[in-house]
Amino acid sequence: MAEGRVASISTGRLRGTVADGVARFLGIPYAAAPFGPNRLQPPRPVQPWPGERDATRFGATAPQGSYPLYLREILPEVIIAGDDCLNLNVWAPATTTGGLPVLVWIHGGSYTNGSGSVADYDGTHFAEDGVVCVTINYRLGVEGFLAAEGGTPNRGLLDMVAALRWVRDEIAAFGGDPARVTVAGESAGAMAISALLAMPAAAGLFCGAILQSGAAAHTLSAESARRVAERVGATLGVPPTVEALAQLPPQVLVEAVTTVSAAVVAGDAAEWGELAVRKLPFGPFVDGDVLPAAPLDAIAAGASAEVRLLLCTTRDEWRLFVVPNRVIDAIDEQMLAGRAGAIGLSPEGLAAYRASRPDASPGELLSAILTDFTYRQPALALALARPAGAAPTWIARFDGVDAADNHGLGPCHTAEIPYVFGTAALPVMRPRLGTHPAAATVETMHGAWVRFVRDGDPGWPAADRAGRPTALLGERVEVVPDPDAQERKAWS
Repeated sequence: MAEGRVASISTGRLRGTVADGVARFLGIPYAAAPFGPNRLQPPRPVQPWPGERDATRFGATAPQGSYPLYLREILPEVIIAGDDCLNLNVWAPATTTGGLPVLVWIHGGSYTNGSGSVADYDGTHFAEDGVVCVTINYRLGVEGFLAAEGGTPNRGLLDMVAALRWVRDEIAAFGGDPARVTVAGESAGAMAISALLAMPAAAGLFCGAILQSGAAAHTLSAESARRVAERVGATLGVPPTVEALAQLPPQVLVEAVTTVSAAVVAGDAAEWGELAVRKLPFGPFVDGDVLPAAPLDAIAAGASAEVRLLLCTTRDEWRLFVVPNRVIDAIDEQMLAGRAGAIGLSPEGLAAYRASRPDASPGELLSAILTDFTYRQPALALALARPAGAAPTWIARFDGVDAADNHGLGPCHTAEIPYVFGTAALPVMRPRLGTHPAAATVETMHGAWVRFVRDGDPGWPAADRAGRPTALLGERVEVVPDPDAQERKAWS
């Protein structure tokens, strides 16, 4: 049975639990509830509370819809009602003298789904290895990212900054060192970290960053953000202003997110411009203030040059989106050539993929191409954008599960995260990982992240202008100079 544990922070006392040497404090507010007078506003300070606040259960999650039906069993959500959705969770060693490294986790979900309380993200194993682990919630969809007229832009990013400031100010109460913070995220969470690297407001809040399956290529331009806002307003029948949107129930805005997202996926460049290719209508946009410039441009100009980076993708990211719904089997040669051309791959580039994968079906080829276009190429571009003299950048790829063992998914998008957190053996992971996830792969992935957070080096050579050594992560670490080089070169 878990015992109680009390921690004192600037806003009051928290009662958490301790079990098996790990203290847990859940549902801690880092900003005020973003509703009522705070609706569609930047995050506001938390008001102190009297007595002890219960921190034994996860807090409310941000308003959100559901994943497509084919993904719901693979990516099970946690939905908890309540207004205080700007909260975070802390796992820490129960006994510590302080000064511990800190990992702050930003969840993925296309900026429209997810929370810090998903089963994947249990921070117990990090705490067991001497790392204070923090997982956060932030506002999603319209509430967090719509370019609503008359309001503060990029509210979801400002939520993340508020959470990081909370860590700076409060994490010592849990044994953490505010000067040893690494921020990490996957998919939209990693894309958001690209934006944090470019934001003046986030400067100095972390010394390391892990970007897993997401990099700097998915930030909206101001024009694209305006198009999305106009479509949301038209869908709702109101002007896309803070004043008008704040009058509508959160669930109505969630439904508009679903409608507009579907329209973008089905639309073309004449209607949606760059979004017809990127397909992510909600997310950070270049507003000139909160996010002054495109992240890749800012990073190339020296933003966050002092921050160590670990950039990782999975070998077969796109299989998550084409295997469970069997779309991979429906793709023919015409569809392959059309989609590859639409995202800028030349006929010669397509030929390079065919040459390196002679037995692949059209669907398998397109999955490999979209994996590289959406995830691998942006990560490599980010690595190469860093100026001379910047802190080291490491590159990795997760290869650690065979498609024969996990329903044909292989090392797909999101497959690596339960290995990172040591939650791969949970029954809820079986639709994604199969019934026998390798313990050695857990040790490889989790160990690499612990070394990066604790020591500032995951354990293999960093990339530089002369080369891009890449760690292939599975049951062991294999470092190769330039994996699938001909496919990489096809994009240049």
